Amino acid sequence: MANLIVHGGKPLSGTITPSGNKNAVLPILCATLLTDEPVTLSNVPAITDIEKLVRFFRELGSRIDWDREAKTMRLDHSDLGSDFDPQTLPQGMRSAVLLFAPLLQRFKEIHLDSNPKGCALGIRELDPHLEILTCLGAKVAHNGELKLSIADTFKAASHWADYMSVTTTETFVMAAATGNGVSTLTNAASEPHVQDLCRFLQSMGAKIEGIGTSVITVTGVDSLSGTDAAISSDHHEVATFLALGAITRGDVRITHSVPQHFDLINRSFAKLGVAIDYEGDTAICGPQQTLKVQQPFTSNLLPKIEAAPWPYFPVDLLPPMVALATRAEGVMHFWNKVYEGGFAWLPELVKFGAHAVVSDPHRVIIFGQRPMRPAEVEAPYIIRAAVALYMTAASIEGRSIVKNADPIRRAHPHFAENLRKLGAEIEWDE
Repeated sequence: MANLIVHGGKPLSGTITPSGNKNAVLPILCATLLTDEPVTLSNVPAITDIEKLVRFFRELGSRIDWDREAKTMRLDHSDLGSDFDPQTLPQGMRSAVLLFAPLLQRFKEIHLDSNPKGCALGIRELDPHLEILTCLGAKVAHNGELKLSIADTFKAASHWADYMSVTTTETFVMAAATGNGVSTLTNAASEPHVQDLCRFLQSMGAKIEGIGTSVITVTGVDSLSGTDAAISSDHHEVATFLALGAITRGDVRITHSVPQHFDLINRSFAKLGVAIDYEGDTAICGPQQTLKVQQPFTSNLLPKIEAAPWPYFPVDLLPPMVALATRAEGVMHFWNKVYEGGFAWLPELVKFGAHAVVSDPHRVIIFGQRPMRPAEVEAPYIIRAAVALYMTAASIEGRSIVKNADPIRRAHPHFAENLRKLGAEIEWDE
């Protein structure tokens, strides 16, 4: 694991082009297994999870041409073998569960030696995925190893999910796309990356209705075709660099920012005294930010940012907002309604001098504008928490170290390079 060496206290200024959305490209790559025809993708980020998937595809027999500089990838799965070794299933990435439906559609039976693991946010259960697959006709057995099978193809069904799970919704649309009949998922997730996967499947010939809503209907087709598609910009990365501009009192501009995804995110920035402006699709965090918590009209109400499945404020963006709150004047209450381990990294933030009170595993209160100092901190295996620790270090004059910061590379392929473009003094200590 690599450490980030940070020389903070310098305003970051300049223009950044965001990477392709990690949370869109991973399910889209898995969905390419549903066709034998070539698929070409553009704006593909060179991140570690994609490296793992590409390695897995090649071990299956896929032909892949990946131009990392041009950010393009051509995939051809027409020569896949008749089975696969479960030991080759990508490890250390939660998104490996997205392979279940397309692998079943191809091989009809898969055996898994272990449950795919993800980051340290808390329990990431497989049950909703297995429930969806069972509902659509798969058989599931577990006796030391997980065995999944389907007789021929997935069968049409209607399912009301317990909660709006992104990866469960993606499993549903991939399974139902080539199933028999009409399938409906109620309480579906609607995040931008879920919409991206659905539109990608549509470009391959899938029949999907209700994209962007909580009810998705899929009419199965006999087969899917090849396609050319572009990965959309990562709204998480856009928000992260805007937050970096704000916390360092800099002037940061983000091109291709997909403004339609940012109404609620921008209002959350405003609660911390940060105004985001736009020139076309370029988002701007200018240097004249108040960084003062906006007080609610209800005088005895604590200002709050609460995160839950889209269209709530994105859970993944809570850590950067928490870091920003440590440097803002006032008190802010944060509520993570999804992960019980979402604030487990806060003891590391406190090493910088931050004042944080953890109410329970889901809620924390940040008392901002306390005296801060450089520190050596340990990043958890949570992408945005590692970024938040870097953000805090970047806002403090002096030398800090964020140890084991590799999780950042799972979402930001050129993190240090982009920051240097903005004037940051940062380096990886491999």
